[in-house]
Amino acid sequence: MTTMTENASGLREFKMPDVGEGLTEAEILKWYVQPGDTVTDGQVVCEVETAKAAVELPIPYDGVVRELHFPEGTTVDVGQVIIAVDVAGGSAPTGQAPVAEEAPVAEAPAAPAPQAPVADEPKPEGRTPVLVGYGVAESSTKRRPRKGAEVPAQQPETFLAATAIQGELNGHGHASVVVGQRPLAKPPVRKLAKDLGVDLATITPSGPDGIITREDVHAAVAPAPAPEQLPVTAPPVPAQAQAQAPAPVVTYDTARETRIPIKGVRKATAAAMIGSAFTAPHVTEFVTVDVTRTMKLVEELKQDKEMQGLRVNPLLLIAKALLVAIKRNPDVNASWDEAAQEIVLKHYVNLGIAAATPRGLIVPNIKDAHTKTLPQLAGSLGELVATAREGKTSPAAMQGGTVTITNVGVFGVDTGTPILNPGESAILAIGAIKLQPWVHKGKVKPRQVTTLALSFDHRLVDGELGSKVLADVAAILEQPKRLITWA
Repeated sequence: MTTMTENASGLREFKMPDVGEGLTEAEILKWYVQPGDTVTDGQVVCEVETAKAAVELPIPYDGVVRELHFPEGTTVDVGQVIIAVDVAGGSAPTGQAPVAEEAPVAEAPAAPAPQAPVADEPKPEGRTPVLVGYGVAESSTKRRPRKGAEVPAQQPETFLAATAIQGELNGHGHASVVVGQRPLAKPPVRKLAKDLGVDLATITPSGPDGIITREDVHAAVAPAPAPEQLPVTAPPVPAQAQAQAPAPVVTYDTARETRIPIKGVRKATAAAMIGSAFTAPHVTEFVTVDVTRTMKLVEELKQDKEMQGLRVNPLLLIAKALLVAIKRNPDVNASWDEAAQEIVLKHYVNLGIAAATPRGLIVPNIKDAHTKTLPQLAGSLGELVATAREGKTSPAAMQGGTVTITNVGVFGVDTGTPILNPGESAILAIGAIKLQPWVHKGKVKPRQVTTLALSFDHRLVDGELGSKVLADVAAILEQPKRLITWA
């Protein structure tokens, strides 16, 4: 899919790129330019939000903005033109982006007319876009090539996303499928199909441009209707009875209610959590532990010159404790491959940190956290949190996690039963650290106490293994010198 086109007059049209991995749409959050503005190669012109993250889009050429095709707040399909730029130096009209009610509705593109071979057709020149997640692959439609499809050798790896099934209904009403290609469907729809045991290749798509919808998946598992020739044995319901039992009507108080569209990160998170809750058998175990010594160590580390300028807090030492516990119990760091019917043991730890943002919950992860020293881990944690708060977390930062930590204690909550991040084996919840009466050395004393909760996938982690991991984390936080003796 090309991200720009040019006509003879020097007007270039920039298309919505695939900023994730096979995503089909993105919402325009903010325009940074207006018609009449001059733009330069690499300048960020807008911010968009996909189902995974918010991403800034740079323009790949110099010129004057001629037109913004969609207003802020519009969800645009990948491949649609979003901005036109005059690269010939002509004047551009000064105006605003179209209002929301005038935004065009995305429709399936009409079948292209036959064209002559394009071997000699000049291709537009320009820089290769630098944004992670899209490139300059050539295609005449907005479908992306799936894994296994032929792509040019120079095509960026991030563009090896799946194309839609190129099929048409035959005389029996079934879609004819091109071998080696996969149907086009959004991630939540793919997850739904997997949960229901439906092969997407057997479904006739009804969505625009051949996209399979949730309704298509549900229809595939719906029971077949009874033959029309079968006699109706149940007596008809009298008209009077029907009038006396009307169907319930759902009403809304629009004056006192606000309706918020479910989209972007929040929509993707909801679908992922539903899939996780009903796919992986969750088990949660709890332990309450005296973390007084850990809290003292946190204060000492804040004064250490090796930690100056770094983010030092209890989360840092809890993260390190979990990494040590995983090293002592490596089988907990795994994933379940349903298709291959295999357990995948991972010899690396990408440590996820759940972060609440204005756009919803996201879980970026620290790559190869198991190799980092304490100062390096502190630096990575600080960078991760700052990026998430700014809404600049990239899709790549949220992929490939193995285990996750969620700190509900910052909200004053004692504990919880966290849901696994999809594809991961375990998630550790940290409760609030409070001064509580505790038996210490035979006497009741005020001590810093917290409750930890570990949820794990019982297909991968049995009760013994899960208990060992949680007990090791608790033991380290009670006696943090074990960070040295157990490491």
